[in-house]
Amino acid sequence: MQTSEKPLKLKTDLASNALTGFDAHDPPSPALIDACVHCGFCLTTCPSYRVIGKENDSPRGRIYLMDAINKGEAPLSPTSVQHFDSCLGCLACTTACPSGVQYDQLIAATRPQIRRNHPRSLFERAFRGLIFSLFPYPDRIRLLLTPLALYQKLGLSELIQKTGLLKHLSPHLAAMEALLPPVTPRCFQANLPDYLPAQGLKRYRVGLILGCVQRVFFSGVNEATARVLTANGCEVVIPQSQGCCAALPEHQGEEAQAAALARQMIDSFADTAVDYVIINAAGCGHTLKEYGYILRHDPLYRDKAIAFSAKVRDVQEFLAEVGLTATLQPLQDEPLTLVYQDACHLLHGQKISLQPRQLLQQIPGVQLREPLDAALCCGSAGVYNMLQPQIAEELGQMKVRNLLNTQADLIASSNPGCSLQIKKAMQSQTQSIPLKHPIELLDMSIRGEKL
Repeated sequence: MQTSEKPLKLKTDLASNALTGFDAHDPPSPALIDACVHCGFCLTTCPSYRVIGKENDSPRGRIYLMDAINKGEAPLSPTSVQHFDSCLGCLACTTACPSGVQYDQLIAATRPQIRRNHPRSLFERAFRGLIFSLFPYPDRIRLLLTPLALYQKLGLSELIQKTGLLKHLSPHLAAMEALLPPVTPRCFQANLPDYLPAQGLKRYRVGLILGCVQRVFFSGVNEATARVLTANGCEVVIPQSQGCCAALPEHQGEEAQAAALARQMIDSFADTAVDYVIINAAGCGHTLKEYGYILRHDPLYRDKAIAFSAKVRDVQEFLAEVGLTATLQPLQDEPLTLVYQDACHLLHGQKISLQPRQLLQQIPGVQLREPLDAALCCGSAGVYNMLQPQIAEELGQMKVRNLLNTQADLIASSNPGCSLQIKKAMQSQTQSIPLKHPIELLDMSIRGEKL
């Protein structure tokens, strides 16, 4: 632990004297900044610091930068922005901090400032524009499914990855291409129906959020979620007008887009009279619970946002809270060893860790193993693995080695981004094991299916 290091000398760009600092609209709070006593407990938990090894790429270092920019002692320069961009937003530092520093609020305030006040390069603007105009909109993703399916079926994806040409031309585009999941016939299928009745005695009326990438490439997880909920006495309402939860733009400072998507989501569930709103993706769940913050300046939606977020539950959180009523059966004839992978926005953002493990251990024959560095981010972090591919790649390899070292039969992962990142990193390892969402395992157990 590093506790005696003095405040670093902030490196600024001489060519960026014309750059301003933070503007007056919600800059990082000096009171939150002052809560940091620079003890260094956050350093070893920070993924970017673990990889880069520089103070400015740690939570403590970034807080120094925020303070200096707030005070006009440093500009919001390309060098400063680089250090903020290296942050995964995994929130591990908030769990580790003994002083309770709300770093999540500090980085959430900094990213919109960068969005407004830092002129990115033409390529950065174009690449980010592609991400935020595509991924939060499942109908747009579906328009690309046919060409993507042909691209994969003709072997072009495998060829591109083997030659390394795209990685040489653009590591960002290469990372996006390598993360593309297989396009299957299921990707083209329609969404779940508007309503599914409870099996047996109705216990709750819940709404189900489908996600963006999730509903296109991981629709099986949504179907499993709906089946598990109905099997445990829940009638399920699925508004077809729902869109993106706003996680991707919100985590990168795209305030206007995030607010618009949050309003759409709230309106979609306005007349459903549900007891809870259920989500099965960790990053989405964290953002859904932050709608009060996202819409804090909107007098028409602020109270609606708070009320909506109060109903949001991760599906594992919900099932652990209300209890399972469906009978669970073994997933295979011999004992099954699982390793559960903690998604950062579930573990650090929502403080959900025990519930998924408790549910999995209720499946007969399941034995859980714990990996080394379970709380360390896998490098996915929303779109971080496309924006910062080199750091993400190293973190992905760390995560996969630790998961494989458990000698488990299967990995249980509660977030689509984590799942894609882990599967990609596993390709370079000498061994691999299957990966499934915990809710898929519960669904199979209820239905009596074998692995």
